[in-house]
Parts: sequence; structure tokens; C-alpha cells
Amino acid sequence: MSGPQCCSNPPTINPSSGSGHVEKLGGLDSYVTGSPDSKLAILLVSDIFGFEAPNLRKLADKVAAAGFFVVVPDFLYGDPYAPEDANRPLPVWIKDHGPAKGFEDAKPVLGALRRKGFSAVGAAGFCWGGKVVVELAKHDFIQAAVLCHPSFVIVDDIKAVKVPISILGAEIDHMSPPEVVKQFEEVLTAKSEVKSHVKIFPKVAHGWTVRYNVEDEAAVKCAEEAHQNLLEWFLNHVKGIRSSL
Repeated sequence: MSGPQCCSNPPTINPSSGSGHVEKLGGLDSYVTGSPDSKLAILLVSDIFGFEAPNLRKLADKVAAAGFFVVVPDFLYGDPYAPEDANRPLPVWIKDHGPAKGFEDAKPVLGALRRKGFSAVGAAGFCWGGKVVVELAKHDFIQAAVLCHPSFVIVDDIKAVKVPISILGAEIDHMSPPEVVKQFEEVLTAKSEVKSHVKIFPKVAHGWTVRYNVEDEAAVKCAEEAHQNLLEWFLNHVKGIRSSL
């Protein structure tokens, strides 16, 4: 379920991008932004290009501005996928960076947030990160989830989800094509105990929420719409939890 679309339009990595900073959290270098006094945290799990992607950090800053403490861990340990490395194609690279390892590495990060006093945590995953987040959503590690153009996610994963989940899919996506996303929606519709939202964005391709061309006005507008959907989900299901306590 990984292929050329996972690698399309790679970002120009910039370790100094964003208005936040990098610190150790749960043993991982993590880009953090927002006020720790909010007691509400959002975990953003990157795609295969890692936590230094400028568009991802820009989104983290936007979510932080809404009142969250946002964490973008380096689950790839300084080794994001490099399309130009012919000696290490994606099938080879992924053996060192499977989503299952990302899921395990997320647990100490979430534990560190709890110890710091954060009372509610949401998580969003992009492409590769979508699989990490859906695994978290099967347990009590997080209070809400968002999957953006996920890879590796299957129907059985969705059947096991226990927390409110939003899935933002793309019309042009070989990783999670519309027919598969619609299957996810059918499963979630039947799970009345789990709040859900599923949306397929027309005329966009896999990766569009974080790998859009900043000079393409239509692409930016579509990405911003998805970002707003993501933010509203967390405002309702993470901030909403806090306000009801």
C-alpha cells in the first residue's frame, strides 16, 4: 500500500521552519509549538518526509494558535525518506521505519504529555502517520483522531477504532482510494457509539494536505479547507472534552 504517490511532490526540508522549537519529549526530538498551559495537546504524525517539513510545521503552528500545545515528533529518527537515494527505494526504507514502530514510539511521547499535566490529547496522521494514529485510536491513548490521506489503513483497523475519528480522503489516491474510504465510512456509520466524519476532497491527490504547492492558489485553498476541518474536529472532541470536565 505504499507506492509512487507516497513520494510525489516531496517537501524541501527545513529544520528551522516554524515558530516553535525542538525539544526532547518521550525520548524523541519533537517540534513543539503553543502554550503548555493550555493542558490540551495535539500530536501530529508526519508522512515519510518527516517532522521538518515546512507545511507540516505551519499547520502545527495554526493548530497551536487555536489554544493547543502541538507536538510533532521525529518518529523517523533523522532519517526521512529521500527519493533521490537510488540505493534505498521506498520498499527498503520502510523496513527500517514501519508504522508499527511509530505506534510503539508514540506511547512514551503520550506518557510524557500526561506527566506534564495534559488532560486531553488528539492526534492527526498524514499518509504513513495515518496508520500510527489509527493504532492509537484503537486504545485509550488519545481522545480524538484525524486521518489525512492515510496509507496502510484497512477496514479492520477502522472497525477497532474507539474514539471520535475524522477521515479526510482524496479523490486521486492509490493508497486509500475513494472506494476504500467509503468502506471506512460504512463501517463508522454502523458504529453509532463512535462519532465520525468522512470527507473525500475532489480533484486532489494523495498527500495534498501537507505537500501542496504553496504557489498553487487552488491547492493552497483545498489544503486550508482540510486544515480547518481538522482543527474543528479537535475543537469539538478534544477541547470539548476539557470543557465538559
